[in-house]
Amino acid sequence: MCGIIGIASNKSVSSNIINSLKKLEYRGYDSAGLATLKNNVINEKKCSGRVEQLEKILFKTPAEGSLGIGHVRWATHGIPNEINAHPHSTEVVSVVHNGIIENSSDLKRSLENKGKKFKSQTDTEVITLLLAEELKNKKPLEAVQDTLVKLKGSFALGIIFKNFNNIIIGARRGSPLAVGYSKNENYIGSDSYALKSMTNKISYLEDGDVCILTKDSVEFYDSNKKKINKKVLILSEDKNIAQKGDYKNFMSKEIFEQPITAKNCINEYIDKSRDEINFYNFPLNPKTVNKVVLIGCGTAYHSCLVAKYWFEEFTSLSVETDIASEFRYRSIKFSKDCLYLFVSQSGETADTSAALDLCKKNKVKTCSVVNVVESSIARDSKFVLPIHCGPEIGVASTKAFLGQMLVLYLLCLKMGKLNDDIKKKDYISKIKSLLNLSKNIELSLKSENDIQTISNSFTNIKGSMFLGRGYSYPIALEGALKLKELSYIHAEGYPAGEMKHGPLALIEDGMPVVVIAPRDDYYKKTMSNMQEVIARGAKVLLITNKSTDEIFSENIWQKIEVENTDDDLLPFLITIPLQKLAYYTALKKGYDIDKPRNLAKSVTVE
Repeated sequence: MCGIIGIASNKSVSSNIINSLKKLEYRGYDSAGLATLKNNVINEKKCSGRVEQLEKILFKTPAEGSLGIGHVRWATHGIPNEINAHPHSTEVVSVVHNGIIENSSDLKRSLENKGKKFKSQTDTEVITLLLAEELKNKKPLEAVQDTLVKLKGSFALGIIFKNFNNIIIGARRGSPLAVGYSKNENYIGSDSYALKSMTNKISYLEDGDVCILTKDSVEFYDSNKKKINKKVLILSEDKNIAQKGDYKNFMSKEIFEQPITAKNCINEYIDKSRDEINFYNFPLNPKTVNKVVLIGCGTAYHSCLVAKYWFEEFTSLSVETDIASEFRYRSIKFSKDCLYLFVSQSGETADTSAALDLCKKNKVKTCSVVNVVESSIARDSKFVLPIHCGPEIGVASTKAFLGQMLVLYLLCLKMGKLNDDIKKKDYISKIKSLLNLSKNIELSLKSENDIQTISNSFTNIKGSMFLGRGYSYPIALEGALKLKELSYIHAEGYPAGEMKHGPLALIEDGMPVVVIAPRDDYYKKTMSNMQEVIARGAKVLLITNKSTDEIFSENIWQKIEVENTDDDLLPFLITIPLQKLAYYTALKKGYDIDKPRNLAKSVTVE
């Protein structure tokens, strides 16, 4: 899940490469590097760590050239260090790569048997050495095309050549790659976000495509080596997408953007004048759908778990959830009357994309819930439901999680109505409650001081448990995930009723346990489960909603109350204090909030 950039220009490119790498750093920050070409000399600069370190190196020893490639790395093959950083270069060629070459060991052995020496532990270096061999008697395009057929796995590549000062070649199989166009300048990049500051004109490579860039032209070739044309998309302008404003980091900004996210999404999909949910040009006849399968990874999977409860409540459809990384490796019994729903913030998640590809091959109904409408998953789905939350830069997802849940909730209601599973008055009532959601989220964000104080007790703990029932169980999973992602504290989410079936053994005196117990149908049962952990010495942080009802226990350590709303809308509110708990715990431990260790925003490798 690395990020790559390439620029062919009529002026020096190193500064723009650095700026683009900063935007791509959410994809990986184990190392950074670039290579420029001037006077038939490849000038390579790279380092372990972040782009800012690379920028310091360039300040001391600039890399001149009007042609260049750059890379930020999330390590797969080889430890994060300078040697394993990209680009990987020989005297004649330099390569940046996002993806995994699955047959790299076999290729490496073959090359070593021919006397070739490897400098790094990466799978990428085999590409560089293969290209160097092909370039002995072939021109760049032919050399690249003949090298690609030897590679198994996924890749997006950016390549420059010593004896060809004016071209960059890009190639894609599995991993995303975009092309950008401008006057006297053209680009390749892992996503449009990295290119947006330089151009709003974008094309996307499909699997098997190769492109040749100069400063004045772009040519495309398919997997059969046939020259093809590409559609040029005009992206909407978004001038301040990378600005934190007055916030300390992007995650803090994104947490507090959640009322806006809800409002934008509701305004997009709800016709207030008619109390109606609109999914324009919905291509599926709900009468032909008897089953829904929700598929995602990480936080997106948790949104699927919440939606499962909604589908069961509002529709008569059979519903399942599936982890994308497991889906394609099972013997799936595909059904024509089943709708397969894919959830991904970036729309580039490799495991989710692979699951979608399997569904496409079996010619079944597909729909994606994504934030990036230009993404691979969006383009490959029969129908797309954007979440309209704007760019999410922080690795730990917050507003995108809310957007995913909200779109799935709207879809549940709509399908319930179309199938006559929900009464009209109930449908309208749900819509009217949704119109107050943004305000309730905003009010629930005001528990700032309480959360900051409570987080002090989490900074030095060995571990924690997050418990919930019904809708609150997936939120417990998400709360535990956030604490793990940001503060590196072991945390587990469990159905509250399952504690007595083993996990109670983990409870120690003084251990913080987060109990998510809104006053819904599960409240009394969850309170009983809470007593079980209190009796064994746990310090309980209770997350609930405001009510005049008395709390069942006087032994609760701390309590946070969110605003009151319909039971089925409470997941949107109770997730907020959990996000902030993880945020402030990590902040007090001195960790990098936006870039937690070993993680990246967009997971583009399997």
